[in-house]
Amino acid sequence: MRTLTHPFVRFASVAILAFLGTATNAMAQNPRIQTTQLDALAAKASQTVDVNIDEKLLEITKKWLKGEDPDEVKVRDIVNGLKGIYVKSFEFETENQYSDADLESIRSQLRNPAWNRIVNVNSKKEGSVEVYLMQVGTQITGLAVLATEPKEITVINIVGPVDLDKLSELEGNFGIPGLDIERSKIKRKN
Repeated sequence: MRTLTHPFVRFASVAILAFLGTATNAMAQNPRIQTTQLDALAAKASQTVDVNIDEKLLEITKKWLKGEDPDEVKVRDIVNGLKGIYVKSFEFETENQYSDADLESIRSQLRNPAWNRIVNVNSKKEGSVEVYLMQVGTQITGLAVLATEPKEITVINIVGPVDLDKLSELEGNFGIPGLDIERSKIKRKN
């Protein structure tokens, strides 16, 4: 019986470990946030929004947006290169229908070192908004927004190269709610 000291076995073991380490690292840096663990909240919600537009659907959407209408051109330009747009939102009739434990699965994914929280707004009365970016070098490869209100939860995940200057143009499209971001206010603050 051969032992692990045989050169071929050692080489194969190292190759397998390297492959698994690369696969784990790639999975750890996946900009796609898993939200299926929130599905149990649908039974408590008065309204649920679940948008799953993967890369194939985005390609089909771009084919539909071939016109010269300025709005179509803007949306086509924004979604060009994106790999997915995912939105999950729950609205409840009363408060306290979800807990921090329900959101922990989302936050634990965003604690990955590849994600950087760039916005954190908290209000005891109105809720909170957390915005995260995933970057590879200077390229933004993903964006995640976790917005909570006493009667509502929204998770937005955009996968692919995100142009922050154009992002507000997606509000109201693809199930992305209006985030009331006024570009003029942002420019004045900077």
